[in-house]
Amino acid sequence: MRIILPWRLGATNKTILGGTLNMGKKLVVLMVLLAMLLSVTGAFAEGQKEDAGTAETGAAGLSKVVEAKMASEEIEGDFMTVWGNNFADYMREETDGMYDLTVYPYGSLGDTRDINELAQLGVVEYVYSDFAWISAFVPEAQVLSLHYIWPKERMPEVLEWVVNNGEIMPFMEKAFRRNGLVPLGIVYEGWQWVTSKPKAVTLKDLQGLKTRVMGSKLLVEDYRAYGMSPTPMSYGEVYSGLQTGLIDAQVNPLFADYSMKFYEVTNYFTQMWAEPFLGIPTVNMQHFDTLPDEVQALMKSYFKDNVMAAADWIDNRNANDRAKIEEEKPEIVWTEWDDAEVAKAREMAQTVWEEKYPGIAGEGAVEALEILLEDIENAKDALGVE
Repeated sequence: MRIILPWRLGATNKTILGGTLNMGKKLVVLMVLLAMLLSVTGAFAEGQKEDAGTAETGAAGLSKVVEAKMASEEIEGDFMTVWGNNFADYMREETDGMYDLTVYPYGSLGDTRDINELAQLGVVEYVYSDFAWISAFVPEAQVLSLHYIWPKERMPEVLEWVVNNGEIMPFMEKAFRRNGLVPLGIVYEGWQWVTSKPKAVTLKDLQGLKTRVMGSKLLVEDYRAYGMSPTPMSYGEVYSGLQTGLIDAQVNPLFADYSMKFYEVTNYFTQMWAEPFLGIPTVNMQHFDTLPDEVQALMKSYFKDNVMAAADWIDNRNANDRAKIEEEKPEIVWTEWDDAEVAKAREMAQTVWEEKYPGIAGEGAVEALEILLEDIENAKDALGVE
């Protein structure tokens, strides 16, 4: 069942993505959406309870077809939706069709915060979100928002080692479970770019730059450390924000800059090497815990086994999208910071690690950072990364 929210009807891509709802209207829409979805999922859940323990066991230990929904943070054709559909295909194949997952692209079931909340409530079984938005529900995930944690070189390989061999995933699962969720992995989607209308190619240029960031208190502090003026804003409002001058700049991975057409209203692309964009496919804990062990193992193994395949896919996609942007708007200035500029920025970023992060991420913050840093160093040692 595809539910189209009222404010999307009849709108073009840009007007859809640039629309703004007041909080009251948004709450009403969300309540209606919850009621509609619960009416569908409730009947299915009751059927599952009635049949539990009475039906013969089928493929992957399932006694009947399980239908589930995944809300993606990104539009059709972008990373999370593509890899969400790949996951759905994998689950159908491995369970002989007994586990049937449908993926809903960005906007189908609400905005970014809405879909994370729907997954937490169990209205949808999955959300494919990022480290920043999910941190509003799982504060410990803020550790992934810290700048200059990850190495520039061979980042996806380091991440793969950390996810499969480190201690951060077990730590995160405990934190997510305290909030009714289970993380299935951490996935690389390319490095974040700062795109701006005014010139912003050095640290000095960033002073006072009104910049959209994702909805994370820690990300606000990350960018504030460089002298910028960061502000969280809905993904769908970024284009109009740049177009009207409400913001000077925004931060996103390159594929999003192309697919969402942000490059049309920007003049500079700057790579700080501060922050890889990390996706976290997440499942509702109650749904996960009712499934057979074999199905749970399939879910986790898919994302752990495909870190590098997904990284190769997105690196190729980003390279192709950059070529398209350069062809369609050749006047854009591209800048990648050298080691000297990165060193200055890293020193600023580390003040956030020490002064802001513990208070924002709360209990467990220091432990999360210690675990992640040790995992990354162990990964670099194992892989021979400087």
